[in-house]
Amino acid sequence: AVRLRVREALGAREPAGEVKVQGWVRSVRSQKEVLFLHINDGSSLENLQVVADPSLENRDLTFGSAVEVQGKLVKSPHRMQNMELKAETIRVVGPCDAWSFPLKMKKRHPLQYVRQFPHLRCRSNTLGSLLRIRSEATAAIHSFFQDNGYVHIHTPIITSNDCEGAGELFQIVMSNEARESAEKTHFFNVPAFLTVSGQLHLEVMAGAFTHVFTFGPTFRAENSQSRRHLAEFYMVEAELSFTESLQDIMQVMEDLFKTVTSTVFSKCPRDVELFHKNIASAQKVINVTGRSCNPVIISYNEAVEILKQASQTFTFKPEWGCDLQTEHENYLVKHCGEVPVFVINYPYDLKPFYMRDNEDGPQHTVAAVDLLVPGIGELCGGSLREERLPFLESRLQRLGLADAYQWYLDLRKFGSVPHGGFGMGFERYLQYILGVDNIKDVIPFPRFSHSCLL
Repeated sequence: AVRLRVREALGAREPAGEVKVQGWVRSVRSQKEVLFLHINDGSSLENLQVVADPSLENRDLTFGSAVEVQGKLVKSPHRMQNMELKAETIRVVGPCDAWSFPLKMKKRHPLQYVRQFPHLRCRSNTLGSLLRIRSEATAAIHSFFQDNGYVHIHTPIITSNDCEGAGELFQIVMSNEARESAEKTHFFNVPAFLTVSGQLHLEVMAGAFTHVFTFGPTFRAENSQSRRHLAEFYMVEAELSFTESLQDIMQVMEDLFKTVTSTVFSKCPRDVELFHKNIASAQKVINVTGRSCNPVIISYNEAVEILKQASQTFTFKPEWGCDLQTEHENYLVKHCGEVPVFVINYPYDLKPFYMRDNEDGPQHTVAAVDLLVPGIGELCGGSLREERLPFLESRLQRLGLADAYQWYLDLRKFGSVPHGGFGMGFERYLQYILGVDNIKDVIPFPRFSHSCLL
């Protein structure tokens, strides 16, 4: 028999004899003259209906059990489904105790409920849809960069660099057995940390390949239990050589967002619809690929003035030279008409050492940009990088980092060019396009929620 995935069986245009479908039972309904099953293998939100003789039913054929069904693929008389499987044999591969199984047949479980079962929640419709969307979005991101001539770089996960300079790093230490010796000497001879960004390593590669990108895990030791922060998340990062315009960086951000979102919406329409209809019902889901997504551009100076003139009272008082808080970001997006907002040219002392000095005064700024989106706040952050050796040397010396970043200064000594780049949090991107309130609901495994997944 020809093995078919559920998605292939549902999409078949013609009947077929002797096919085999494997999956998990989503519903069982036995009538006097016919047995109905719905099975799913994760390839589709829709289930495949199986029609069988009641004699094929047995005590192990329950909701959640794994089965292998062999039979003929025939036209379905129902309008909601093109094909159904007329079973000749049904084999229970793995039985399931439906009474103790936390997920129940034909019941829509809230995200808060399934979060208690990280090892089983992928079998729910919502998390199944989310994981298919994540998969398509990942492929679309890679396709976007490769179609535009970027080279994919695997940047290190263990590093000695604190790219962001915020000190929110997880340090790597050896196991308990070696802790005593580790106190005397580091495993890598220097302190090592889980990466917060691949940017500095990408800049190395941008000196040989004009356009590079990476897409991998990053880690922040920020002790926050909010609905928008994760200790481990995925980051899309890109660096572009021979660019002197912040507008060029912003255009790539916008093109990446629109292209990937359009691809996901076209390839996973039913999965996206599930979120917009059932999960994001209390939120405003905008047309994130159309004209309503065209961003507004304002300067940091303009942003601060808008916030100062706001009738709203903020927990953190907006002042020039202070970072924008989430409440500020959300207000700016609302003020600009609930569309994405690029905020450019941040204060010099507010941003890391690698951002390009605008040489403006008296309010000293750097060529930095953040992309703010409705309901989320900051989605992307980027800048032009400081390619001028004297400027970079001066700043590193003031910060006491000249010795640690001698290799970074070398990049400016040997064929330096104007360049810039950006990073986008993948989970925040998914939050935005799907209208999910809690970022922990767009990751495969919520951390520390079950002993088997610590």
